[in-house]
Amino acid sequence: MLQVQDIHKTFGDFKAVNGANLSVGEGELVAVIGPNGAGKTTLFNLITGQLKPDQGKITFMNEDISQLPTHKICLKGLARSFQIANIFHRLSVFRNVQVSVLSQKGLSGKLFRPVQKVAVTETNNILESVGLIEKAQYIAGSLSHGDQRMLEIAIALGNEPKMLILDEPTAGMSPEETAATMALIQQLAETRGLTILFCEHDMDVVFNVSQSIMVMHHGSTIIQGKPEAVRVDSDVQEAYLGDDYA
Repeated sequence: MLQVQDIHKTFGDFKAVNGANLSVGEGELVAVIGPNGAGKTTLFNLITGQLKPDQGKITFMNEDISQLPTHKICLKGLARSFQIANIFHRLSVFRNVQVSVLSQKGLSGKLFRPVQKVAVTETNNILESVGLIEKAQYIAGSLSHGDQRMLEIAIALGNEPKMLILDEPTAGMSPEETAATMALIQQLAETRGLTILFCEHDMDVVFNVSQSIMVMHHGSTIIQGKPEAVRVDSDVQEAYLGDDYA
């Protein structure tokens, strides 16, 4: 579904991404891991169009998206959440998701008309799927950190994505919230047929849920493979994992 081939991105003299390669098959849960500053978020920005690569190619569903703007990539079925929850804090939980649904349907102009009866079923179905239906009328900014993260995923689901990119979805969560969030992400992947690419620093999460892991270091790909192969790779041990996951 997604192929990243020899991608490079330089800021001045700093090589943020330096020959990264990544492959994501349809229906897979794939993790990208690496030390802070390895280039993971920059890679996600390149894939989703926030940045344009200096060199290399990004293919989504057999189409080169390397130079497409973000909104066109989104409409092709690739949605994303961010390290810091990116929501409309003053709108209700329901309205946050409804805006996304209306945008996907090409009805953004409805935002300036009465919308009480527009896309209600679709919006409620998404809120139900992420466990927020009981909080639909809450003001989004009043939600807990964990619920705000789930709301951002709900907003992404409003775009009817084929693939979802999650940048540290459990950042700042307790172990209990982390476990619940990852279980829900796995459930969404199964019930909605989603392909998921995510970045995560909790190695227990990574090795428990991923079908494939790509490891970055200094902007480059060290390895991509099944968790058991990544766990014992000597270059990965030296660059990131240490002996704890050997």
